[in-house]
This record gives sequence, structure tokens and C-alpha cells, in this order.
Amino acid sequence: MNERLIHLLNIQKSYQHSIENLAILNNVSLTINTGESCALLGTSGSGKSTLLNILGLLDSADSGEYYFAGHDIFTATPDELAAIRNRHIGFIFQSFNLMPRLSALDNVALPLRYRNTPHNEARERALHMLVKVGLEQRAQHRPADLSGGQRQRVAIARALVGEPSLILADEPTGNLDRRTADEIMTLLLSLNQTHNVTLIVVTHDPAIAARLDRQARVDNGVVREGVACSA
Repeated sequence: MNERLIHLLNIQKSYQHSIENLAILNNVSLTINTGESCALLGTSGSGKSTLLNILGLLDSADSGEYYFAGHDIFTATPDELAAIRNRHIGFIFQSFNLMPRLSALDNVALPLRYRNTPHNEARERALHMLVKVGLEQRAQHRPADLSGGQRQRVAIARALVGEPSLILADEPTGNLDRRTADEIMTLLLSLNQTHNVTLIVVTHDPAIAARLDRQARVDNGVVREGVACSA
């Protein structure tokens, strides 16, 4: 039986805008187990990206409770949060966020270099991940020489190279055509199952969301589970 990886309880988040206090997340509670896949659906401005940033320790909630892999996130120091993020979380973005001057291989190796992994070991592990995503023949190509789908495969390899517990994907198929998007989702779900890595995908596409184990809709800062839930 899989253990609980993420536990959010009564998460509140607001931002100060001029003289107004804008509520973004309102009493959000969510539990996700190790190895699960979950889609976060919602319109622009619904709060789903803020929720993803809190899950990924890129932003903090105003109040509530957040436990990640047994760690109390609200009491962790900035250094502890950085260590958890670096060791346990991989990010995939709609715009790929690859370093343009680095080869595919060196882009994938980058998270390991941040951990001070020896150069040769980092590149060896990076090549192994490129093999897994079917891009070993493109290892020395720079991002500009790759298609959109290939760049996203490099980004997936980079997210997985550090063997994280959690992959957070923010509209990972948003810049891709339907066929390539389906291929990328098939790859992500395959890696989710074979590596038992938890996968959370922000998407506006119900067809993409339906392929994941669970679907949660974010609407005006409130999270409701179930694909049929309405806005």
C-alpha cells in the first residue's frame, strides 16, 4: 500500500493588490499518495498555479498545514525547504525552460550538478535518462535544434534524473500539437508507473486530465475532486 506523500489541510493564500486583499486559495485540503497521478483543472485565475507553486515549495501558504513526505513544511527552515525541493521534486513547464547554450545532455545533468554530483557521473546518469525518453541520439543537440516534443522530453528527463518523489507538470502539453501531447502524456504516465513517482499535472484539457488516476478542479480557490464537478 502506498504511503501518503502530500497532505494539505485548510490551506489559505491571499495576495495584497493595491488596497485589496485578494483570496487565491480558500481552505484547500488535499491528500495524495506516493505513486498516484492527479490532474489539477481550472480556468485562468482559478488558483491552480498558486496551488502548484505551494506544492512545489516555490511559494508558501498564509495558514493551514502542509506535510510533504513526513516533513512539516510550515516549520521547515529555508535551507531545509531548498533541500527537500532539490532532492524530492522535479518540475516540468509548458515553455520547457531549457538552457539554450547547453546540449540536451548537459541540460538533463544540470540538477545533479547543483547537488555537486561529479561531472562524469552526472553526465552518465543524464544519458541514461535520455535513453529512457528515447532521445539518446539527440544528446549533443542544443534546444534550438530540437522539436517542441523533443524539448519536452529533455525537460522530462531533467525532472527525473534526480530520482524525485514528485513530478509537478504545469501545462506540459500546452505548446504541443495533439499527437505530440498524447505521446508526452503516455511517456509521463509510463514513468509514473515504472518509477512509482507521484505525478501532478496542471491542465485545462479534460482529455489529458482523464488519463490520470484522479482529477481535482480548482474553482475560485476551492478544490473539488471528480472529473464531473462543475465550475
